[in-house]
Amino acid sequence: MKKLFLVLALALFSFSANAQFSLGATFGLPSGDAGDISTFAYSVDATYMMPTDNAVSYGFAASYLTYIGDDITVLGTTFEIDNASFLPLAGAIRFEASEKFSLGADIGYAIGLAPDGNDGGFYYKPMIAYTIGETTSLNLSFSNVSVDGGTFSNIGLGVMFGL
Repeated sequence: MKKLFLVLALALFSFSANAQFSLGATFGLPSGDAGDISTFAYSVDATYMMPTDNAVSYGFAASYLTYIGDDITVLGTTFEIDNASFLPLAGAIRFEASEKFSLGADIGYAIGLAPDGNDGGFYYKPMIAYTIGETTSLNLSFSNVSVDGGTFSNIGLGVMFGL
């Protein structure tokens, strides 16, 4: 396993000298199925993007995504819903629509981390970003994980910092 991580790390950093690594965080309001059982969502995000000759860049994205469980009352009895956590691993693409705005999406698989029985599922995250500084951007996104029997989705506002 250590060799696999070493090979992946070397491959990522050898793609391009112009690649950009970014770290950030997103805070979201659960929607759909997740809105019924959770109160808040947050993620810590990392991307590694490689530019092309035009306004498109592509790369990899990884996140740690958590939905905070809600308390639900049924017939006078309150049940505490566990937090649901995922590790989304995705391919990423970005298109610079203008000097300040870009559009993009991450598409991949979210590995289920918690609670027990969370097998994860298909992951996608379309987004719009607005550049506010040389290496800083704000983004509005919709994140979705399709799990067996439902979806975990949220509308989020995030910030990314280029390193």
